[in-house]
Amino acid sequence: MERLDRIKQLLRTLPEKPGVYKHLDKDGGILYIGKAKNLKKRVSSYFSKTHDEARLRMLVRRVVSIDVIVTETEYDALLLENTLIKQHQPWYNINLKDGKTYPWICIKKERFPRVFSTRQRIEDGSEYFGPYPSGRMLGTLLDLIRQLYPLRTCALNLSESAVDAGKYRVCLEYQMHNCLGPCEARQTEAAYMEDIASVRKLLKGEWSAIKQRLHGQMMMHAAKQEFELAQACKEKLDHLEKYQAKSTVLNPAVGEVDVYSVIDDVEYGYVNFLMVREGAVLQSYTLELKKKMEETPAEMLELAIPEIRLRFGSDAKMLLLSHDVELDLAGVQFQVPQRGDKAAVVALSQRNARAQRLERLKNMQIVDPDRHVNRILAQMKQDLRLSEEPQHIECFDNSNIQGTHPVSACVVFKNAKPAKKEYRHFNVKTVQGPDDFATMEEVVYRRYKRMMDEGQSLPQLILIDGGKGQLSAAVEALNKLGLRGKIAILGIAKRLEELYFPGDSVPLYLDKRSETLKVLQQARNEAHRFGITFHRNKRSKASIGSALEAIPGVGPATIEVLLKTFKSAAGVKRASAEALENAVGPAKAKKVMAWVAETSAKPTT
Repeated sequence: MERLDRIKQLLRTLPEKPGVYKHLDKDGGILYIGKAKNLKKRVSSYFSKTHDEARLRMLVRRVVSIDVIVTETEYDALLLENTLIKQHQPWYNINLKDGKTYPWICIKKERFPRVFSTRQRIEDGSEYFGPYPSGRMLGTLLDLIRQLYPLRTCALNLSESAVDAGKYRVCLEYQMHNCLGPCEARQTEAAYMEDIASVRKLLKGEWSAIKQRLHGQMMMHAAKQEFELAQACKEKLDHLEKYQAKSTVLNPAVGEVDVYSVIDDVEYGYVNFLMVREGAVLQSYTLELKKKMEETPAEMLELAIPEIRLRFGSDAKMLLLSHDVELDLAGVQFQVPQRGDKAAVVALSQRNARAQRLERLKNMQIVDPDRHVNRILAQMKQDLRLSEEPQHIECFDNSNIQGTHPVSACVVFKNAKPAKKEYRHFNVKTVQGPDDFATMEEVVYRRYKRMMDEGQSLPQLILIDGGKGQLSAAVEALNKLGLRGKIAILGIAKRLEELYFPGDSVPLYLDKRSETLKVLQQARNEAHRFGITFHRNKRSKASIGSALEAIPGVGPATIEVLLKTFKSAAGVKRASAEALENAVGPAKAKKVMAWVAETSAKPTT
């Protein structure tokens, strides 16, 4: 039961993004590697239904933990899955995939080896590459091999004695230049095996060596003025470039590198490691570090890099980093890329680190919600440079249309969550016309003057929806009350989510994914929604009231009774004489009925 509970917990925290997942057994061994367009939905499907396939049921019973690697697109996930399967070759990947095995590419152990696809592995010394989860990819790869190298496709036994005896004749493939005729000794075994060696490198992803060889051959033929042969080499290079552009997760120009990135919060740092070889991610791992002395991201990288290199036995000479470090490793270069392919690799690493952090935070929110709230408040204190955690936040927003019916709203957040019972509306009393600054000063003054008079506890943070002007007006209200410096206050401007502090003309910009910014945005949006709803209702009532105000001899008190009884001007017009008399008396009822008759009369022609 403990295993199932742990898996359910993992499933609740998985990201809804494309990527690769690994099912792990109790010893940490990889049982199965798969890809997903949506990791949360795909992985959850294993444990949310009964499976007909016996081996699939066996796989699910053996799963103890799940690792995921987030990718940019579903196609990237497919390619990364393919790379990892080739590297780890989990047993269930070979024996379980929609009731059939994946195809492989075989280099047959024979004289003049054939290269072909197969679903059966025969232990006869032949070489197998794969498995390939995409038949389209496998077909593209075989087409590329045929375009680059004229290998035989026949199953003839090309033993030395049979060839020397002239047992075979060249076929149509030779006439079409798809084969160089080893069956009639028109191609030497040594030359053929050079092509097979290149095919082997291509299947291993060693693109650079192949391109260098082709480029050398092209230049050699060009120097000899063998332009047709040089053009053939150039076309092969083009085919290789096109395939490589489609079949790598990352640009191969990045080379053989290790990538390290870090993201952190108040309590933890998350260092992600990607092992990149020939443009493919072979390994992804995220190390979680508990902060002890407010370590910087660079310091956490310095701690993590030696440990991770030792753990994975990596000897890469180039490390791409998200932060500069003061670390000396013999023969190793460090680089913090700012743009281009290398920066894209670091960004991919950071996405995986962020996914690991999000998974942990979701888990904490489910298991220990109080700790989750405390962590957010501590993060807000740090991000906003506050003297105490903002357990009580209040946000103000004004609403009016060209100065008509000005109102303001105050929403309250307790422990980073809305406390809707404590929301308040304000009808603006002292301001005439569309003066947003004066309105803000009035409502902030009234709010905290009343709270002080009633002995209520004041908030730790006041948030003003607006820029420097609205913020200055609110600060002036706090000055009048003697609260300046006792309550933290800041303004949030909508366009770029700029945060303004009193007396500071330079705004603070938080990361768009910051939890602090998300809490402030939620408070701002709540205040806007709450204020707009109140303003809309007030305008609606005003329009109704103005219609009834046209009744001669009927004052505000009578209008209020009519609205309370009949809800609207239309309801008053539909009311019977008896109902009107019961509501406002016979005299007023006659005036109302006369008004109804006058406004309902149609002009005659």
